[in-house]
Amino acid sequence: MSRRRQQLPTEPVTTVIENLSHDGRGVAHINGKTTFIRGALPQETVIFEYTHQQSRFDEGKVLEVLKASPQRITPRCPHFGVCGGCNLQHLAPSAQIALKQDTLINHFTHIGKVQPETIAPPLQAEVWGYRRKARLGVKYVIKKQAVLVGFREQQGRFLAELTRCDVLHPRLGERIMALRELIEKLEGKQQIAQIEVAIDDEQAALVFRNLAPLSQSDREILSQFAKDNQLFFYLQSGGINTITPLYPENLPLASLIYHLPQEELSFAFTPYDFTQVNTAINQQMVQQALTWLTPQPTDRILDLFCGLGNFTLPLAKRANKVIGVEGDANLLNRAEMNAHQQNIESIHYHIADLTKPDFNMPWMKSHYNKVLLDPPRSGALEIIRALPFTGTQRIVYISCNPATLARDAGELVHQKGFRLVQAGVMDMFPHTAHVESMALFVR
Repeated sequence: MSRRRQQLPTEPVTTVIENLSHDGRGVAHINGKTTFIRGALPQETVIFEYTHQQSRFDEGKVLEVLKASPQRITPRCPHFGVCGGCNLQHLAPSAQIALKQDTLINHFTHIGKVQPETIAPPLQAEVWGYRRKARLGVKYVIKKQAVLVGFREQQGRFLAELTRCDVLHPRLGERIMALRELIEKLEGKQQIAQIEVAIDDEQAALVFRNLAPLSQSDREILSQFAKDNQLFFYLQSGGINTITPLYPENLPLASLIYHLPQEELSFAFTPYDFTQVNTAINQQMVQQALTWLTPQPTDRILDLFCGLGNFTLPLAKRANKVIGVEGDANLLNRAEMNAHQQNIESIHYHIADLTKPDFNMPWMKSHYNKVLLDPPRSGALEIIRALPFTGTQRIVYISCNPATLARDAGELVHQKGFRLVQAGVMDMFPHTAHVESMALFVR
């Protein structure tokens, strides 16, 4: 028997917003029940409508702001409120940082049962045009007789109808409409499903996911656009092993390069490799990690989830030996190549699934006086529990998820004998509630 469709209240409701949730929604209590309201800010009086109800909480969206917060600003993007690419443009940047700091501290308190001895100043940079990695949806909408390119709508499964994007790097963000018009010209416009975007310090690479082979005419149209706009174009018909260059034809896969100027280092990468989306914050992040970890010529350092070597290479310029461990073989190959091309010989790389530690691996049996962790959103609990940390005096933990950082901090403090000396946020994703942070643990 099918469930009856949920019947939501039809009349708008007026309420006062008490605070913000960790994902940036206003929080109110109506008849004793928590309600999360999209588009509302603390101390505001708003009129909202319900969008979802369940037993523990309700959800809604703002229809009108009767009394605005002093922290409310006018969103720069004309698509704000519809596009799901970012959700905090209506909140002043300083207040966005405060929200992220509060989120981090609250997670430490409630999940890890720990508190940092010092709150580090936030790492901040330009809040517009910062995003250099993105996956854009593509859809030919028959009813509109038009191609859409961009992010999904908030709380929806449809693509937002974008004409530009101010958080994307201008080489792409200002070309959204041009990309829509380009794909509309193709015979196979219904076969383009998404565009993977990667932008380095000088070039922009776009990987078009084509669900069926494109005609020679379509390939020529795409190539001419890439040539005219000085872009790198690739086609992808299946998995990442099917990515092939379209323009220029002889383009190598690892065609992109980003730099760490202060370290005089460069990193070659492919459009599908993991790299940080925000170049300015990444440069600050590496410098802060080096400052906190204080690598010395006698140090033996373990870099877990090392990726392309973003931290491994600068550490190796200072330490006696660095061991880099990564689960993605392709990333590890690029890390080895980047080290070799820059004559850095003090690194030893190992491939390993760090969610399933193997105690027989030689690197697991060695001692390290310093450790750097840069795990995915799932955190590093398994490898933290597995490592003895014999002789380890300092750990720097880079996090993209405050919940798993807090959980792992609890393990390091309560089970492994470390102090949480300092922690702070990094504004890697301005105008979103996404929290990136760094923490220092000292024996």
